[in-house]
Amino acid sequence: MKQLKALPAAMRVRGFTMVELVMVIIVLAVLGGMAVPRFFERKGFDAASYTEQLKAMLRYGQKIAISQGRNVYVRVNGSGIVLAYDAFYLIYAIAPAGINDGSASTVSLCGSTQNRACAGVPGGLTLTGGTSFYFDPTGKPFLVTNTPPTLTSTFSTLVLSLTGDGSTHNVTVAAETGYVY
Repeated sequence: MKQLKALPAAMRVRGFTMVELVMVIIVLAVLGGMAVPRFFERKGFDAASYTEQLKAMLRYGQKIAISQGRNVYVRVNGSGIVLAYDAFYLIYAIAPAGINDGSASTVSLCGSTQNRACAGVPGGLTLTGGTSFYFDPTGKPFLVTNTPPTLTSTFSTLVLSLTGDGSTHNVTVAAETGYVY
């Protein structure tokens, strides 16, 4: 007992009080009750990430059309998006990083060849407003039925809608410029 009294007061006080421990447990319980359910509900994350992936794929298709001076065909439907160099979607464009995401929905859309520029819609989400079109070598979008030498501007602004997480995420392709937003 004499040794404890000889130590300074700052060194004798160690640990937390019971009130502090209980308060930390309560705060963690409240945060856990609000945060944990959000981590198990993936639709919001999937919708946001697929919306960005869809925009990136469309922009990539336009950029390779311009840089390679050739038509790049785009097919967007309820299953996902595919980029190809021919109107029959037999010659796939190469994925931007040389490999696609490899998800189950992408494999069912594009097959097991992972270098194809395509992306399937994640489960639980719905993509509407899709069509088939192509970017010409200047980056302008045209409907697949609108082929040279009689090109007319029949492509109207395309709006793709992704739903399933309680909100709607839109991706738009402008008619004249092909600008994706």
